[in-house]
Amino acid sequence: MAGGWSRDGAVNEQIEASVADELARLRARKAPVGESLTRCAECDEPIPTARREALPGVKICIDCQQERDTAFRARPGFNRRGSKDSQLK
Repeated sequence: MAGGWSRDGAVNEQIEASVADELARLRARKAPVGESLTRCAECDEPIPTARREALPGVKICIDCQQERDTAFRARPGFNRRGSKDSQLK
């Protein structure tokens, strides 16, 4: 597919590079370490034993973790393509 002045396959390479960057960012996240808490650090509810054994070093309960996971967090990004649509945002 031709993309203006870019060579064939350049758009696909940009997509693959974006995916690789995101995967590297996710892999670089540090997992909890140390001893797990018996009670949640946020709501003080008990953390189930199975969760503590599955995730050594866990500090929050499942409900609080789900709230964190679903909370919107704007993350700075960059535009590889520089398309007009992205410049309008």
